[in-house]
Amino acid sequence: MKIFIASDHGGFQLKQLILEQQAILAENLHMQLEFVDLGPFSLNPEDDYPQYAFQLGERLMTDMATPEEKRGILICRSGNGMTIAANKVKGIRAALCFSVEHARKAREDDHANVLVLDADYQMAERHMSIIQTFLFTHEQPGRHQRRVDQITKYEQTHFK
Repeated sequence: MKIFIASDHGGFQLKQLILEQQAILAENLHMQLEFVDLGPFSLNPEDDYPQYAFQLGERLMTDMATPEEKRGILICRSGNGMTIAANKVKGIRAALCFSVEHARKAREDDHANVLVLDADYQMAERHMSIIQTFLFTHEQPGRHQRRVDQITKYEQTHFK
């Protein structure tokens, strides 16, 4: 699975930790994971989260891998800014998740393709559990698919 990851300055340390732990994540999930770091590549307190959210969203939507073979992870201090910005990119369904259950429901019910994490309010171990759940959980069909299809139809008719 290909995972695009980006942060702003507020999420930089957590992003680096996740990248350092990618082998452990892959081992725990029994999956091959390819992380693509979209920045920032150094800590810059003047950077702005929208540029990273837009870049990740666009890369995720244009990458040739199938939807099940790719995901995104965005990180900022609260997670709110990244979530708002990422969801402006057509086809992105970014979900700010504070728990394993949030991550599971975001994938199963809402077919989220981008996980957003806060850097300020949780411990790194909890973030790693949330990431594992988000990457491992599959979209569920049925009534949830009907709702996701309504969102997709709205995007296609209102945002060309």
